[in-house]
Amino acid sequence: MKHLLLGSVAAFGLLAASHAVAQTADNMEKLQGMQSTGTSMDFKTIEQTGEYADQLRKNLESVKLPDGFKIDLYAVVPDARHIAIGPQGVATFVGTRKQNVWVVTDRDKNRVADEVKEFAPSIDFTIPNGVCFSKDGFLYIAEQNRVLVLPAAEFFYESPDVAVGVVVEKGKLVPAAEESFNHTARVCRIGPDDKLYITLGQPFNVPPPEKADLYKREGIGGIIRMNRDGSGREVYATGVRNSVGMQFNPANGDLWFTDNQVDGMGDDIPPGELNRSTGPGQDFGFPVYGGGSVRTNEYKDSELPTDAVMPEVEMVAHAADLGMDFYTGTSFPRQYRRGIFSAQHGSWNRTEPVGARVMFTPVNDDGTAGESEPFAEGWLTSSGEYIGRPVDVEMMKDGSLLVSDDLAGALYRISYDK
Repeated sequence: MKHLLLGSVAAFGLLAASHAVAQTADNMEKLQGMQSTGTSMDFKTIEQTGEYADQLRKNLESVKLPDGFKIDLYAVVPDARHIAIGPQGVATFVGTRKQNVWVVTDRDKNRVADEVKEFAPSIDFTIPNGVCFSKDGFLYIAEQNRVLVLPAAEFFYESPDVAVGVVVEKGKLVPAAEESFNHTARVCRIGPDDKLYITLGQPFNVPPPEKADLYKREGIGGIIRMNRDGSGREVYATGVRNSVGMQFNPANGDLWFTDNQVDGMGDDIPPGELNRSTGPGQDFGFPVYGGGSVRTNEYKDSELPTDAVMPEVEMVAHAADLGMDFYTGTSFPRQYRRGIFSAQHGSWNRTEPVGARVMFTPVNDDGTAGESEPFAEGWLTSSGEYIGRPVDVEMMKDGSLLVSDDLAGALYRISYDK
């Protein structure tokens, strides 16, 4: 009887799971046909006041900034990862490495969020880390293995149902056999050529040689680009271990990106990377190089690539450089204009932890980088405890910066008082 009962429970579970999958597929068909799905209007919302928000504000007292700058809690956002600020300034969208995309609104424009709620609950997302806007208001969401586009997301966010299109079908961003639990946080940007760029981290610490041809062909361990409708896919860059941050230099169109380098080689090697791509087809050296010019043990006998592009900036080893943005505003002092703000998530396999801060890198008139320096730090305490882990940096329309933190589950706003 016990076995019969367990079998019945298992069968019911399979039936429920298959029904949920069918329901999700049905929802997508309805949304693409501009039909209502019947999803409840009872949105999941996040409390913005109370003890938790008060404690986050207290934690920010430890963050050090240059003179004249201040940091404030902008919003409580669980698992906050990459940020996409709507071009109309109506709403901000925040991806996660879980199943939610959050929409953040500041209705009274007092520079503190009034509401944080689940975006598009009629859609089941899987690791919707990568969110990015086109200039004409289309929101792209790069998931673990699918890419969606949501026209006019800034104006559909009040409803559980949204207009949606499939740019890359589920299971087609990377081959289904290459889906992994590791390095699956995609990021996306729309380039000056109006194409969609997506980073595809490869899942290994150092991949085995037998994966080389497949990964190069698919753009895994690199950056791909395609037309905004998903057509014309091509591999833009190779030799990239796991990039989780990129942005185009508005001055000349160069694509800059961070890269997380090989673990387990020691506390101080290999360096993290801030890279500059000046055009398609460039190879950034991985896996022959583990970071910078440091060779990997696994490929120490391999022939060196003759055309490998070395990093524009070498960052401290294992700090986990992630999201980045160029500063194009005018509210910060002049020395920060046209430079790069980037987030260091913090180390996990270093004897003494490093990172958990926001870096600034000036960019010279010739398009090269100056010397990087800490801009905002203090989320890593003197005892080696993380009280926050910055993930992404995005400039707001008023010239202030938003910083996401997936440990504390928050967005912070950095502003300058003249």
